Amino acid sequence: MLVGLVGLAAAIGLTAGLVSPAEAATAAPVAVTKYSHTSENGDWVGQGGSVAYTPKTATITVEGTAEALTARIENDSDWWTVELAAPAGEKLHPGVYRDAERAGFATGRAPGLDANGQSRGCNRVYGQFSVNQIATDGSGAISMLDATYTQRCEAPDAPALKGVIKYRAYPLSFSYASEPGDYVGQGRTGTHTGATSLFSLRPWGVGGLSFEASGKRENWSALLVPPTGEVFEPGHTYTTERSSGPGTAGLDVSGFGGCNASNGSLTITKLARDMGGTVTALAATFTQHCEGAAPALHGTIHYYA
Repeated sequence: MLVGLVGLAAAIGLTAGLVSPAEAATAAPVAVTKYSHTSENGDWVGQGGSVAYTPKTATITVEGTAEALTARIENDSDWWTVELAAPAGEKLHPGVYRDAERAGFATGRAPGLDANGQSRGCNRVYGQFSVNQIATDGSGAISMLDATYTQRCEAPDAPALKGVIKYRAYPLSFSYASEPGDYVGQGRTGTHTGATSLFSLRPWGVGGLSFEASGKRENWSALLVPPTGEVFEPGHTYTTERSSGPGTAGLDVSGFGGCNASNGSLTITKLARDMGGTVTALAATFTQHCEGAAPALHGTIHYYA
C-alpha cells in the first residue's frame, strides 16, 4: 500500500503495521528538526535576509493540533513563529494549501498562515503552504511535521518569504534528472514529496526491494536487487544491470517508459531493518542507462531515511 507518512497510532494517514525507522535495527536514520527561510528584497518580515537553525543553534518546538499548530524558533537573539491552520472544519494532512490567509483571521474556508518574528508581521497574508508529513500523538498534539510555506504581506504580488519547517521528521521523497535521449525519463527532471505524492517500499524476491512513487500524473517504480548471495549494505556502491547476478546488483527503474536491458550504478546511502530483517527505511542514489545508450537517468530515493 502506498503511504504518506510514519507516526504514532493517531498519525494522519498512518498505514497499520509500518515500523518506524527509529525502531529499525540497522543504521537507523535520525529524525530531522530544523527551520530555515529566505526573504526576497522588500519583504517586511524577513527584511531580504535568510536564516537557518537546528537544535544546536535554537530551540525549535511545534505546538498545537492538526487543526491549528504553531512552530516556534528561539535563541538568545532571534525569535520566529509560524502558524499553520487547516480550513474550517478540517484537519491538516499531506497536501498543498493554496490561497492561505492570515491564521486567526482567515475568512470562510481559507487555510491559515502567519509567519512572523523579530517584532515584524503581516496585517494581511497572501500565501500557500505544503504539508509533506504530519503526525499526532495519543492526545492529538503534533508529534511530527514536515512543511514548507510561501507568504506575501499585504498584497498578492508582494515580495515573498519562503520557509521550511521540519520537526522530528524523516526524509521522504523521490527525485530524478533525465539526460536528453534517455528513454525512461524523456529528458525531464522532477521531484516528488509527501505533499503531492504517495510512496511505498516492500520486499521483492530474494533480498530485493520494490519502491514506488506516484503523483503529479507520474508513476515511478524501482526494483533494487542485491548481487547473488549478498544483502544490501549502507555505504556500498554497486555496479548494476537490469537483472542481478554474481557481483552485480539488479536495477530496473521505470517512469515514462522502461528498459529491456540496462547498466549503471546504485549507491545505498542509508538502510534500516526491523528485528525480522525487513527493510523499513532506505536512502539511495542511482544512475541507469537503457539499452547500452549513453544518456542516463539519475535519481535519488528517500524513504524515511
